[in-house]
Amino acid sequence: MKVLFLFIDGVGLRPKAIDNPVNNEVCPALCRLIEKHSRPIDARLGVEGLPQSATGQATMFTGVNCAAAMGKHCEGFPGPALRSIIEENNLFLQLKKRGRSIAFADAYLIDGAAELAAKRFKSVTTVMALSVPETISTVADLMAERAVMQDLTRVTIQDRYPDIAVIPPQRAAEHLFAISRRHDFTLYEFFQTDVSGHSLDYPRACAVLRMYDRFLSTLVRFVEAAGITLVMTSDHGNVENMSERSHTLNPVPFIAFGPGEKRLRDAVSSLKDVTPAILAEFDREGASSRAKESVP
Repeated sequence: MKVLFLFIDGVGLRPKAIDNPVNNEVCPALCRLIEKHSRPIDARLGVEGLPQSATGQATMFTGVNCAAAMGKHCEGFPGPALRSIIEENNLFLQLKKRGRSIAFADAYLIDGAAELAAKRFKSVTTVMALSVPETISTVADLMAERAVMQDLTRVTIQDRYPDIAVIPPQRAAEHLFAISRRHDFTLYEFFQTDVSGHSLDYPRACAVLRMYDRFLSTLVRFVEAAGITLVMTSDHGNVENMSERSHTLNPVPFIAFGPGEKRLRDAVSSLKDVTPAILAEFDREGASSRAKESVP
């Protein structure tokens, strides 16, 4: 079994509206997956206030209701208490304990894990990756096409790395697909949707979603042919309402496409269910393999 997890930041579900760029004209591939292969799930976690990135992502990648544990929604980078929860029990660690190979496909602009560990501010996914350092991708990996930039095309790093060529999003999809074929579980994080949502710049949001959609439509064809399960979700809503700069209270889509997709969707109704559902699929496959091996 192979799973490719696309974490897309700041995309909630909202009916069609003039200020909602998540629509069939802008991003048809994403909307098709939402319509046919998703269910709405809760990002509010039973805690008052607007969902935020730190607690939402930590909940998604641990199975712990981190907003409830903190007593509030926490934005930005996780503090010490939240980092402790992530370090103790995250999806990467649980998969490693099961003997699975893991890749965090986003390239860090570093030479090694020690450089990343020394940074003062770390995202939820960075804290998780540092708990299993072999998952971390570097500049060398990016140059060797073993990693993907967070902006897909590498445009944002041209001032620092002019020798690393800009590529179309379809080519980034090819690179990510190749990574996913080499590992049991691959994570790719895209946060430009959340950034564009906060900007209140509707054309910018549309441009980001169109670019991501070109990437996604290519990737879906590849994973379907290879029998790789695609999982995709968000930590909170934002870009679907370009009339407000803040996050939203909207549910987020949980997309599962490929082998086991119905079981995955049926098992997830909230961000806290994402990690347990993925682990259950790997455990199911492991149990099936052991049963076959035991037959004389």
